[in-house]
Amino acid sequence: MPHLLHKIEGVKQMRLKSTKQATVKWANQPTLFTENRQPTTDYILVPSHSSENRSYIPIGFMTKEDILNNSCLSIPNATLFHFGILTSLMHMTWIKHICGRIKSDYRYSNEIVYTNYPWPENPSEKQIKAIETAAQKVLDARLEFSRSSLSDLYDPLTMPPALTKAHNELDKAVDLAYRPQPFTSEANRMVFLFELYEKYTADLFTKENGKKRK
Repeated sequence: MPHLLHKIEGVKQMRLKSTKQATVKWANQPTLFTENRQPTTDYILVPSHSSENRSYIPIGFMTKEDILNNSCLSIPNATLFHFGILTSLMHMTWIKHICGRIKSDYRYSNEIVYTNYPWPENPSEKQIKAIETAAQKVLDARLEFSRSSLSDLYDPLTMPPALTKAHNELDKAVDLAYRPQPFTSEANRMVFLFELYEKYTADLFTKENGKKRK
């Protein structure tokens, strides 16, 4: 408790020293966030920045009690299906070619990467269930190494074989939700994703052009 009180006092003093009047006012409530962006539902956590050396960005599947850090993005009302798609090789391929960069590392964007990502077209209940099952296996594999951070678990040199296997199974389930034929290369995946993106957005651009002519 003394340690906690010391931290609270530290927050108060930091706010009092701010040059922003609005921040100074918040010194009277040092236990509250000045900007509360905490999701009110379970959510997917996506680090804004991640090493390009990782095969997968260490995306989290969080409860509403888990505090969201300001260095991360959140996707509320998340399900295992959403988590499975976003932590798959298919989504990672999109990230590699679409996202911004900090030097050479990934810089995930909700507007550029997430909003434009082409999700599977009309997946069947069986396919959705397969993805959810495989996604849960990824989470279960992480729990086997609960003393390790996600940073360690997703380091190419220290990623446990059990976690790698779980991700490989998830990748297969996600791929099948896109098409029955296997993807033979990263370039093959990107061609498919861009074609799917064009299909999803074709009517949108047609409607926009129609409005302008009127």
